[in-house]
Amino acid sequence: MAGKIERLTVLLWHVHGSWTTSFVRGRHRYLLPVVEGGGPWGRGRCGRDWPSAAEVPADHLRETEPDVVVLQRPEEIELTERWLGRRPGPDIPAVFVEHNAPRPSAATSRHPLADRADIPLVHVTHFNDLMWDSGRAPTRVVPHGIVDPGARYTGELPHGVALINEPMRRGRITGSDLLPDFAMAGPIDVYGIGAGAYTANRSTGHPIRGIGDLRQSALHPDMARRRVYLHTARWTSLGLSLLEAMHLAMPVVALATTEAVMAVPPEAGAVSTDVAVLTAKFHEFLHEPDLAALAGKSGRQFALEHYGLEVFLRRWDALLAEVTE
Repeated sequence: MAGKIERLTVLLWHVHGSWTTSFVRGRHRYLLPVVEGGGPWGRGRCGRDWPSAAEVPADHLRETEPDVVVLQRPEEIELTERWLGRRPGPDIPAVFVEHNAPRPSAATSRHPLADRADIPLVHVTHFNDLMWDSGRAPTRVVPHGIVDPGARYTGELPHGVALINEPMRRGRITGSDLLPDFAMAGPIDVYGIGAGAYTANRSTGHPIRGIGDLRQSALHPDMARRRVYLHTARWTSLGLSLLEAMHLAMPVVALATTEAVMAVPPEAGAVSTDVAVLTAKFHEFLHEPDLAALAGKSGRQFALEHYGLEVFLRRWDALLAEVTE
């Protein structure tokens, strides 16, 4: 079986940059559609360093003869048939990666592929697999794996740090409204798309500074200088920034929602639905740097074992071998 999967040609779209960065580190050849002007259906690499991923104009896809297609949005089923001339499932092996927790309803949302039995539905967390109504679709779980940024934690700044995209628009989903509670214990720096526009909706004991969106090369060392990583999302799949923080060896204070309860062991920080418990732990870490560093080391070890790149790629190799047999 190992010989069969050494060099598959995999068609996929560039949807989630961080996830794709890990996925295209595998042993295969990856094709990314491009269309004039880019956009959601043909953005290619977007300048990312993905040596094993080739950009292919949509009107040339029929010449590429991929072995399998990795779908991530329902619309890609029709696009594959139109651009490739082959139907995902009946004509070409396919899997559908579901990145998100179900919406609008936590337990009763039916997945768009629920009526199909010919395309495996791949969830990125066990929580999502549990909560989505996947219907007839066969399901698999392939947890996240990330490229290790290294143990860069110094914690020299007694600040919390949060990575939240669009914290004002997505306030309750991302838990941005909880930041003032944490800021009663210490200052907080917020990174992410639109984070520069963040303003607290009530008074805080310490400043909350919206910094904005940085490339990973600048973001990771900046994060690692802060003492505590705050994960405030109420409803998310599993933020890759949380796993990055743990890889950096940062202590974590997180809401016990969705998959975070499985991703953050007790020795790595604090996980609770009681905001008072979390703010107390945040305060403790800010004032006990040795304790914070010890928790961060434990979190890094756990993240390397459960969310490392090698195990992620190995799981994907096994799944791709299964569907292309």
